[in-house]
Amino acid sequence: MPIKIPVPERPAGSDHDTLIEQNAILRSANQNLLLATFGAEDLRDQAEAAHRRQNEFLAMLAHELRNPLAPIGMASALLGKMPNPSPELLNIKTIIDRQVSQLARLLDDLLDAARISSGKIELHKRPLRVADQLNNALETVQARLLERGQQLILNLPEEDLWISGDAVRLAQVFSNLLVNASKFTQNGGRIVLSASVLGENVMIKVIDNGTGIASDVLPTIFALFSQGPRTLARSEGGLGVGLNIVRNVTEMHGGSVTASSLGLGHGTVFTVMLPLHDAAELDVPGPADTIPGHGRHILLVEDNVDASEMLKMVLCSEGHTVVAAFDGVTGLALACSGAFDVLLCDIGLPGMSGYDLVRNMRVSTGLTAPFCVAVSGYGQVEDRTMAMEAGFDQHLVKPVDLATLLALVASAPLIVPHD
Repeated sequence: MPIKIPVPERPAGSDHDTLIEQNAILRSANQNLLLATFGAEDLRDQAEAAHRRQNEFLAMLAHELRNPLAPIGMASALLGKMPNPSPELLNIKTIIDRQVSQLARLLDDLLDAARISSGKIELHKRPLRVADQLNNALETVQARLLERGQQLILNLPEEDLWISGDAVRLAQVFSNLLVNASKFTQNGGRIVLSASVLGENVMIKVIDNGTGIASDVLPTIFALFSQGPRTLARSEGGLGVGLNIVRNVTEMHGGSVTASSLGLGHGTVFTVMLPLHDAAELDVPGPADTIPGHGRHILLVEDNVDASEMLKMVLCSEGHTVVAAFDGVTGLALACSGAFDVLLCDIGLPGMSGYDLVRNMRVSTGLTAPFCVAVSGYGQVEDRTMAMEAGFDQHLVKPVDLATLLALVASAPLIVPHD
């Protein structure tokens, strides 16, 4: 008869039961981790898609807003060329110019904030004289200072100070700081702009005796869309992106920017530190050769009738001859005729894009192609890259700076025989 050996029952809470419970907990935790991982990836994809849509929207918004700004700016330029303009007319022109510049600056700041957050800002560095950079920034805000009766004191050392940087971006830094100082300083107030050497850095200060910054606002003053308390009138204006651009561009140059204030009503001090450039390494180019002032034969391809008409009038007033086309197909046919020294071409055209127009034209005309300038509302880095790859020689963003455009036109080689 077999002998049964009794197996003792495991008491509750034994090691075996504990292992089973822990295993179940681990399986559950692992499943939750997998779900969380997939959820995080999905959220990341959604965030990237939303960020991409935001940048596309901002680019389109800038394009649509720049298009009407272009003819307004051109019309204002023509007002200044009228014979014997009255003081009232000149005052109207000044107001138009100031508001167009303000709108263009707001658009640029908004787009730059998006570009910086996407890592799409590129710097084109070269040796820069600090005094030149500060004087250029002063020119952009001079009209605003005069309008508000504000006093600006410029303190620069006798010796030349040099930095290495992107002239356009650093001008944006200094002009943003000056605009900010003017905005938050009362009419008749005082602003001091100074530069000095501190160790191996150039220290640039913008000091105002304006409204100051509360202590609870100072830590976030450089954050994107950060703004201090505003009045209902919002007389200070702004989008809360200018100082964020100042910080990011300064840091991209290996520098820093700080803000300090003793509180509301006690003014503000912004301090920018940028590395000095060794003067021994400077290779400063001499003055450029003067370009003869010949009138050019210009083909203007622009589907915005008002913008086309205004630009044509400006160019003709400078002694150039202009033929206008309002779509890509007609523009291509004219461009291939070989009758033009310069092609000024929009990008978003009916029938054929500006990119395709220039590509096809260069295939047809070869070395006799005119000097090609893209004049577009699309102004992001990739837009300029696409224009260069398509065959454009230059890329300008609406509303164009007329002095820059006219200088480019005057520098274009003469292809067509001129009488």
